[in-house]
Amino acid sequence: MTPPARSRRAENTGFACVHCGSAVPANTDGHYRNHCPVCLWSLHVDDLPGDRASGCRAPMEPIGLVEKSGKGWQVVHRCTACGHRQPNRLVREGDAPDDLDVVLGLPWL
Repeated sequence: MTPPARSRRAENTGFACVHCGSAVPANTDGHYRNHCPVCLWSLHVDDLPGDRASGCRAPMEPIGLVEKSGKGWQVVHRCTACGHRQPNRLVREGDAPDDLDVVLGLPWL
């Protein structure tokens, strides 16, 4: 049996940051919000971007910044439990854009 299709709108919800405890609102620019705009930490929920299939669920530390063609600047996260690395698009507009002082403090990979 095929699992029911997920709704992007239903999955784009706010959350409490696992690292700093900030209340993180849902993103309003049409993309998922997958990291905290205050400290940039994330949670290991995806095996592939957007699939929400990872069973790890450990915190992911922001470890760097990269620019990807067609996607712009991305924060690179590394899982604190299993080491999985995942780039995630910066949130530059909307209700809670990423803190640029924190972003600019990340190393260039």
